[in-house]
Amino acid sequence: MDDGLNDLQQEMAPSSPASKGRWFVRLLREVLETVLPALLIALLINVFVGQATRVEGQSMEPNLHTDQRLVVEKVSYRFHGPQRFDVVVLKLPNQSEELLIKRVVGLPGETVEIRDETVYINGEPLDEPFSHGITNAGRHSRVTVPPLHVFVLGDNRDHSNDSRAFGPIPIDNIVGRAWLSYWPPEEAGLVH
Repeated sequence: MDDGLNDLQQEMAPSSPASKGRWFVRLLREVLETVLPALLIALLINVFVGQATRVEGQSMEPNLHTDQRLVVEKVSYRFHGPQRFDVVVLKLPNQSEELLIKRVVGLPGETVEIRDETVYINGEPLDEPFSHGITNAGRHSRVTVPPLHVFVLGDNRDHSNDSRAFGPIPIDNIVGRAWLSYWPPEEAGLVH
């Protein structure tokens, strides 16, 4: 076994300046043929298919927690718009590059009203099948969601910067849908 290793080391080790040059060119070519395509594929996946993100803050508790790691998928909204109760990652218009994680509550054309700690869609109370905090009205107690916009709320309604403060957000500002939690391990699974 040692003889095979020694032969390999001798074959790989350059002995003259000319062979050192050829060895370096082969190594560089191998790196470019292997590493560069892998980096390009990873970049394309991150830009068009999905990306990892980290939950910051308490606005989505008790369902998502600070430092929880998620995979955000970016493909489905190329074929259809966000659905009610999707957990989305978004950028605020004309704001920093900070990403927010919120839940879609109101869809384009719907009237969202918040009264008596309840969300109403077109006058009907919204049955929210997930845990959430008290829903105070905030600045917008009643708003009609414009075309190509959605109304979003954090699950921890008392501690969330959401559409009650900044209004409906353009669908174009949605980075993607929070799809999978992968860290910490005890929180791993699909995001609901």
